[in-house]
Amino acid sequence: MPLRYARRISAAAAGTAALTCALLLTGQPAQAAPPAPPDAATARTYLAALKEQPEGPQDGYSRDKFPHWIDQGHNCNTREVVLKRDGTGVQQDGSCAAVSGTWVSAYDGATWTQASDLDIDHVVPLSEAWKSGAAQWTTARRQEFANDLTHSQLIAVTDNVNQAKGDKDPAEWLPPKASYHCEYARMWVAVKHVYGLTADQAEKAALKKILDGC
Repeated sequence: MPLRYARRISAAAAGTAALTCALLLTGQPAQAAPPAPPDAATARTYLAALKEQPEGPQDGYSRDKFPHWIDQGHNCNTREVVLKRDGTGVQQDGSCAAVSGTWVSAYDGATWTQASDLDIDHVVPLSEAWKSGAAQWTTARRQEFANDLTHSQLIAVTDNVNQAKGDKDPAEWLPPKASYHCEYARMWVAVKHVYGLTADQAEKAALKKILDGC
């Protein structure tokens, strides 16, 4: 057998073994790494293409209009999937709740060993999305946005840092960890690009300043 094929088979077997091990330890499928945002050059292109428009009114907004933490299969909701994905050595009970593990919050660099110390942040907050175009969406589209595991929209972070952020955009709030600003801006712009959301003048200016320095 040619060596290159033997190596491929060996690698495939190792991957299968790792997945099997994860299933045996947790009862859940192994999770992929968080989705990577586009590079800075691509993010700058996306930012330039975002429609600049003042934020719309908050009228009619409710978190209930963005059904979130929906069932993702294997008895897991979106929150538990992200906790598993973003942590290290995460163990889950029969209801998929994280009972142990280690998490490093990218926003502030803090390390946690209790899932209760973490929030799952919507990088582009639900209220911000509502005022940037989501008010016109269907409930199904808002549900997709609130549970998006494909793009850089969900991340496990320190709970009180997430609460301090609230629904602020990057002109009003940035992660305490300055070295993360570039990635955060790339994540934000990517999400707004994917969903066709608008950005106000101050928001675009703040994002441009960050991305120009990346």
